[in-house]
Amino acid sequence: MNFVFLSSGLFLGWSLGANDAANVFGTAVYSRMVRFKTAALLCSIFVVLGAVVSGAGASDTLGKLGSVNAIAGAFTVAFGAALSVYLMVKNRLPVSTSQTIVGAIVGWNLFAGVSTDVHSLTKIVSTWVVCPVLSGFIAAILYLFVRNLLKKLSIHLFKLDALTRAGLIIIGIFGSYSLGANNIANVVGVFVPVNPFSDFKVFGITISGTETLFFIGGLAIAVGVYTYSYKVMSTIGGGIFKLSPETSLIVVLAESLVLFVFASQSLKHFLISHGLPSFPLVPVSSTQAVVGAITGIGIIKSRGRNIQYKTLGKIMAGWVIAPLFACFITFFSLFFMQNVFQQKVVNTQITKVSILRQ
Repeated sequence: MNFVFLSSGLFLGWSLGANDAANVFGTAVYSRMVRFKTAALLCSIFVVLGAVVSGAGASDTLGKLGSVNAIAGAFTVAFGAALSVYLMVKNRLPVSTSQTIVGAIVGWNLFAGVSTDVHSLTKIVSTWVVCPVLSGFIAAILYLFVRNLLKKLSIHLFKLDALTRAGLIIIGIFGSYSLGANNIANVVGVFVPVNPFSDFKVFGITISGTETLFFIGGLAIAVGVYTYSYKVMSTIGGGIFKLSPETSLIVVLAESLVLFVFASQSLKHFLISHGLPSFPLVPVSSTQAVVGAITGIGIIKSRGRNIQYKTLGKIMAGWVIAPLFACFITFFSLFFMQNVFQQKVVNTQITKVSILRQ
């Protein structure tokens, strides 16, 4: 039965793969520098590696937002988020999976009568502003640097084409790893407190239940990449601002760096140990990062004149609607799951203890 409940998390993973792979390889595929099949294969492999190796950091912060304490409740939360993403993807709108899962968790908190952790919510919501701005700033700086570098080096057109193609593949791999590390929390993070998997050993190496959960979630993302991501890539690749292969590379690099800094525990420990400010480990939106990067380049390159503001407005509207929609769907889905299907969506004993501690 536990595996049946995990199906909504797998659906969410599929939705994330269908939507967010466009953020990693969309510009490369749209500019025809990388074939879709090549992009899908590389993205699938490295998103799974990122999820298993580095997925724990962002999951911890998401868990503090609301600890869903019954597996039927976790199923419903993931379902609410997944359905919201699916409906947005169906309308060819790249939506933030990070925002939908946050909205869904808040919906569970409202249904369970548990107060939402304001500190964690503020930390996460603040990244919805910081993420696209930071990505746009990095992209703008990189664009100016690369433009001046190319002018000085005067690289032959064919050589530049080959270097750009190789760069898009390498940075796409890095972006896929960062996507898995940062966004696996969105896929199966709500299942961590009620994880049905136990630790086991393979050739003397202990595989934790959480790593197994992350691996399965990563596979679901990979399936989404292969089956549905091509449609969203057209919107990301050219719907906001027309990108050259070189600017496509800059966009993916800026987005990948932003995802990485919000997911890397090692980087955070390094910065803190040297007395430097660090970024919170939270699941940020790859959609917001890539849109911010494209907009940043558009502002620098054409002073904003060639940006498709109508498309940008539709995408930003989706960022506002998606978490509210996910919260609404989750709240009423929990009601049906509990009263119609007679499933325990809230462990009342654990909830009472949490309320007393608050």
